[in-house]
Amino acid sequence: MVSEYVRAADRLPFRNPALPRRKRVDDLLGRLTLDERIAMLHQYSPAVPRLGVAAFRTGTEALHGVAWLGPATVFPQAVGLGATWDPELVRRVAEATSVELRAFHYHRSPAVGTGANSLQAWAPVLNLLRDPRWGRNEEGYSEDPVHTARLGTAFCQGLAGEHHRFLRAAPVLKHFLAYNNENDRCVTSSGLRPRVLQEYDLAAFRPVVASGAATGVMAAYNLVNGRPCHVTPLIETELRRWTDQELFVVSDAEAPSNLVDPEHYFDDHPASHAAALRAGIDSFTDHGEDSATPLSRLRVALDRGLIDEADVDRAVRRQLEIRFRLGEFDPDLDPYAAIGPEVIDCQEHRALALKAATESVVLLRNTGLLPLKTPRIAVVGPLADVVCEDWYSGTLPYQVTVASGLAAVLGGEVTVADGANRIALRSRTSGELLGKTAFDVTDWGNGVLTMRSAENGRYLRLHDTSLVADQELIKSWDVHETFRLVPVEDSVVLQSVLTGRYAVVDPVDGRVGVTAETADDAERWERELLRDGTAEALAAALAADVAVVVLGNHPLIHGRETEDREGIALPAAQDALLRAVAGVRQDTVLVVTSSYPYALDWADEHLPAVVWTSHGGQETGRAVAAVLLGEAEPAGRLPQTWYRGDDDLADPLDYDVIKAGWTYQYHRTEPLYPFGHGLSYTEFVMRDLILSSGTITSNSALDVSVTLVNTGTRTGSEVVQLYVRALDARYEAPRLRLADFRKVSLAPGEIRVLAFRLDARQLAHWDVGTGAFTVDPGGYEVLVARSARDVVLTAPLTVAGPPAGPRAGVDRRLLAVDFDDHDGVTIVDATRTAGDAVTSSGSEATLWFHALDLSGATSVEVEVACDVSDPGHRVEFWSGSVPLAEIPVPATGDRYVWTTASAALPAPLQGVHDLRVALHGGFRLAAFRFTTAD
Repeated sequence: MVSEYVRAADRLPFRNPALPRRKRVDDLLGRLTLDERIAMLHQYSPAVPRLGVAAFRTGTEALHGVAWLGPATVFPQAVGLGATWDPELVRRVAEATSVELRAFHYHRSPAVGTGANSLQAWAPVLNLLRDPRWGRNEEGYSEDPVHTARLGTAFCQGLAGEHHRFLRAAPVLKHFLAYNNENDRCVTSSGLRPRVLQEYDLAAFRPVVASGAATGVMAAYNLVNGRPCHVTPLIETELRRWTDQELFVVSDAEAPSNLVDPEHYFDDHPASHAAALRAGIDSFTDHGEDSATPLSRLRVALDRGLIDEADVDRAVRRQLEIRFRLGEFDPDLDPYAAIGPEVIDCQEHRALALKAATESVVLLRNTGLLPLKTPRIAVVGPLADVVCEDWYSGTLPYQVTVASGLAAVLGGEVTVADGANRIALRSRTSGELLGKTAFDVTDWGNGVLTMRSAENGRYLRLHDTSLVADQELIKSWDVHETFRLVPVEDSVVLQSVLTGRYAVVDPVDGRVGVTAETADDAERWERELLRDGTAEALAAALAADVAVVVLGNHPLIHGRETEDREGIALPAAQDALLRAVAGVRQDTVLVVTSSYPYALDWADEHLPAVVWTSHGGQETGRAVAAVLLGEAEPAGRLPQTWYRGDDDLADPLDYDVIKAGWTYQYHRTEPLYPFGHGLSYTEFVMRDLILSSGTITSNSALDVSVTLVNTGTRTGSEVVQLYVRALDARYEAPRLRLADFRKVSLAPGEIRVLAFRLDARQLAHWDVGTGAFTVDPGGYEVLVARSARDVVLTAPLTVAGPPAGPRAGVDRRLLAVDFDDHDGVTIVDATRTAGDAVTSSGSEATLWFHALDLSGATSVEVEVACDVSDPGHRVEFWSGSVPLAEIPVPATGDRYVWTTASAALPAPLQGVHDLRVALHGGFRLAAFRFTTAD
């Protein structure tokens, strides 16, 4: 019967490829019943046999290769791709990823009932790397919005392909918006004042969406200004206004349920799901494959009148639009049908993986030791002979470690010592060895250890309440392979990091179970050191000419999804190993393999060479070896600032990059390694910075050229970075801001003139007075640099026009969030659907509004909401040190119930004022208005 339905469906208009896609979508939408349309709102959209419509599932992870579907080419982590500063290379990586995704879709799909492997790719991640402690730092490209947007656009273009009609894959941008912390991510709020929102966080998404390269967006777990991202009005007021194409917006996993639990933003799930649908969420990723629960909530919402059929149709239409663009309904026209399974991890993609890994290696420091000229090398450290997968990696088809990469070139001249101690743990109850074997113990910091069996090389893990050494790879959502050995008097107790429980030994049968709630009830183990890992590493270093110490993180330990790092220091055990090796071998190279920056102050001061690479995928070792040995140029540049160890980083939840001093744009002290930093084995000279005009208007553009010369003896790559900065700005301007960049490879002696087009809009800031981007008249600089702290050339630029006037402040509603500066303020939601307000982070807060023209004002009115009555609740207005008005704040009974209160000014105001607004108490202020007597 199904085949008859399909044959009948083939004659329906939506199957006619000659019709415009819009008409085909309309026809199919009109043939679906209401129940069928509602069912399509879940991630697992069921088949509609009577129309020959297949099942559909949103989302396949494809951040740096196809993930979770089996062995596939694994490219460097996104932060490593960011380090390439090469949009074309990133586009090629995405193209290879989408080709493999098509191969999985065609040839290795699961049962049709659950939907084929989705061609909707949940990538790239455009969240900015504001705080290096973010647990998911590895997933973003950069701390800079221009850099991130450029690479994000390239990745989307590579996924989507060049066909005029059909997508190879449908890219979905993650995660909208201002998502850069993991701890309590589902209940924390990112406070974004309008300048930060527009100039920083939206700036990473806006160009990618506007380019037409993206087909969808995923909402983030967090809240922004007190409102969950899954009900933010920014989906409609910003995202969808940037493009004429439909954007298919999906929820993050379980986030729709989070709106009630744990966020408590809505009273019940039907109300929350309705609000998300109305806000622009088109697909609900919730309850896994169990669609019954979320769909029942939507049906209740429909019955209550919280949503209507038009809301359902709007979301389903967007899904169908993507499915038509992916070619689902035109199999005979499929331009990708010839893609076979042989493309998965093919030689071409392996070569591309090697190139991407090589291009992402960053030379942070070099006093001349690199490239290495000696064959005898000791490769030391916990990552010397390991390649890690992160959560969003594909399954490694093979792996080349740093040690094996070097050995492939140098053979037996390479020795390896991972620095792990080999220990035995003997039970004081049974006298037996734990696991009847010894274990090689790696310390990842904060007392967290992994233990590998000396017998079979596999990790010890927690299985229910038992311990087994059978795990080859650490890669699971709940990590079962991490433990602590806690000293207790002259023994140790073994604690599972996952459960917090301790190992005990049954006195009858001697079985070990991890069941004790406290250390007092735990088994005591005698710890015997069988091999001193540091001593072994030192012996290897002494026997070699050069030591290569490979340190860093495991992507699923300390800093991962759901867990931020506590700091940026190297794990203490790794730092001690590094210092010990450097103490016996002066020629020591530090290779940091990590998902994020570390504070390497000691290494930078004492070591001759420091190199960084992200977890670079299957070709990590060959890439690092090529750079260390000089077979390849170190072509990577840092995509984020590496701060010093004593740098006082702001609170992770302080998203105000301006006030907090985040990133190269606003950081006020010298970093260890700046944004854009990276050294070369050759020498480059930048000269002849020429502007086509020294004066432009706010709506014009100019040409910029600079000459680059390779004055060294090797072919090499340089990243020419073009920055701008405002001089004498009336607002707190960035120290400098990236406007453009170009990666160039030159042969020795080669000269190239690079041309850039600089639009005046790249000088713009968000004007809180006008609520729009503005290019102020005045002086600017155009800068050419090797990094954000290594400016080589500058040229003055003037924007012509009358000087900016003061902000009009009378007889107009002034939003409280449109401040110029603040102290002790938290930005919150004015209502559950729209608007922002401010409240005090403690008992008092202050807002400053500069250059406000208050001529003729005789009174001032405030819009406030206050849960409870308190005689101390008040708003004060000051002009400098002169008091203007004090307004008591009445109780409204609820944070979303608003009222107005006012006060007369002592005398009519004249002229321009720097206004200070002081909030005393825990109420909310949305806006204020100065009025005239008229």
